[in-house]
Amino acid sequence: MESSTGKDFKIGECQGQKVVDGEVMPLVLLPLEPAKADTESLLATLKKNPEWFEQMIIKNSAVLLRGFDVKNAEDFNEIVEACGWEDIRYFGPAPRTNIYKRVWTANEGPLSEFLFYHHEMILFKENPKKVILFCEVPPPEGGETPFVPSFRVTERMLEEFPKEVEEMEKKGLMYTFTASSTNNTSSIIGRGWQDAFGTLDPAEAERRVKATGMDVEWLPDGGLKTIICPRTLTRVFEGRKGRRMWYNAVVGMHGKEISSATMADGTEIPDHVVKRCSEILEEESIQFKWEKGDVLFFDNMALLHGRRPSLPPRKVLVATCK
Repeated sequence: MESSTGKDFKIGECQGQKVVDGEVMPLVLLPLEPAKADTESLLATLKKNPEWFEQMIIKNSAVLLRGFDVKNAEDFNEIVEACGWEDIRYFGPAPRTNIYKRVWTANEGPLSEFLFYHHEMILFKENPKKVILFCEVPPPEGGETPFVPSFRVTERMLEEFPKEVEEMEKKGLMYTFTASSTNNTSSIIGRGWQDAFGTLDPAEAERRVKATGMDVEWLPDGGLKTIICPRTLTRVFEGRKGRRMWYNAVVGMHGKEISSATMADGTEIPDHVVKRCSEILEEESIQFKWEKGDVLFFDNMALLHGRRPSLPPRKVLVATCK
């Protein structure tokens, strides 16, 4: 079923859509008429209604533009630019390549691996407010980009683990992550520190790491260990109904070979709490099948996202905005 939005789009549907607390996720926007099913018409509409479009992203947390014949990185970059939001450069352990201007590859790690749910660049002082994804080549099987309303995770964790959540909230969190000097292409988080921070000079790398709000420890093998502390468990962001977002990386970093997540004073987070949180994330997830030309906008303050394993080929590009 489709209906007009009154803002030069039609509202559509997609498989896997959910209504969460009265909001449709993702909100699917289609061309108003066949004559406007092209990228130029889309650009004109975005430039005409910038405030309305941004409000739709905040209201629904995810907006999917479908049917506009977006072909490549150049088209996608024009869409990103048309929105008028400032660029924020990606930092982090995920292997990525800059394709064109503001456009990067999504995580280039093996497609056979599940990419855990996360808020983009959550470990750094400055995070993108919006993450924009473009599907150039949809995978033949799998490869969805599932996302999770962050406030729902907080609600359910408070229901099941009120004492543990209160303790983590009160003490804060500490993360560690170890990066080698060179890239490990067999891992979804295998980017070496030289690539991640754009320098071969350890002193400059240390300066850049500290500028992001982390401490540094150099390892005998030349690896770099970052210590991130303290960090909050949840956050409330303006304009999002006072919702308490599960704004942390506990599930993704706890008990891993190259990372850890504890309370800020060193107290361990119980394994069963982390395991159950991982299950809740999956239970609350929303996913849809990528179609060629799809452009998906996430409110990074409100959603965690991941990546399902897939068969090749799969080509999804990304831009991050302040």
